[in-house]
Amino acid sequence: MSFSGHTTRKRFGQHWLTDERVLDQILSAADLQPEDRVLEVGPGRGALTERLLASPAARVHAIELDRDLVAGLQERFAGDSRFSLRQGDVLEGPLTLPDDAPATKVVANIPYNITGPLLERLIGRLDRPVDPPYQSLVLLVQKEVAERVRARPGASSFSALSVRMQLLASCQSVCAVPPRCFQPPPKVQSEVIRLDPLPINQRLEPELARTVERLLRMAFLARRKMLRNTLAGLCAPEQLQDLTASAGIQLQQRPQEIAPEAWVRFARGLNQAVIASTTS
Repeated sequence: MSFSGHTTRKRFGQHWLTDERVLDQILSAADLQPEDRVLEVGPGRGALTERLLASPAARVHAIELDRDLVAGLQERFAGDSRFSLRQGDVLEGPLTLPDDAPATKVVANIPYNITGPLLERLIGRLDRPVDPPYQSLVLLVQKEVAERVRARPGASSFSALSVRMQLLASCQSVCAVPPRCFQPPPKVQSEVIRLDPLPINQRLEPELARTVERLLRMAFLARRKMLRNTLAGLCAPEQLQDLTASAGIQLQQRPQEIAPEAWVRFARGLNQAVIASTTS
């Protein structure tokens, strides 16, 4: 296999996962079934790909940016008709299989420099969720990102990303991945997480989702400020006080102290107030 001449490229964030235990835990968390079509992001030299193809999954479609790795991957897995490969940027171009069928599950060792944009592409935003959603995503990410995704209100890592992800999917930690599990070792700790997107009938309705996104942008733009300051221009002070109180929010709180469900209650009350003002 023609990987011998390949040199690791820092600009692609390449760190090869070599720990057999972690690879096995990723595969176990993916829980692949005979009907599954798997999207693998960043197959690298194919260590995880090999395990995916040894699973019952019907198809494995990989997307690899580094064109110097593509020939080696094609050679390594040429004998398996279930494998397909696209050379290109996962942030651009189709994520579907060559026959345009959508993947049902995602397994990805995410380059840390594109984590935010890739999460948005794979899961979406509240006002632009991926449709249809994947059944599950098993992702190897920087530990800091994993902590933000599953952080609870009041934690220093709780952010707008925390609110979005928790309103779009359930998240669980699979395992910690220290630097020694990679070659070359990264300078940061990593973690495998599993995300299970909520079914379509449990998503926020579009108008409500847009309002929540608007509130998150306003509030987390200055996350250290009290809500009475960041939301001051939203409506009259008395109305703002009433709406936040009804949602269980205090204006002296900061955005990272507010639970996702409270943002939804606040957004719903705000939308109802707008409707009432236009019909009165």
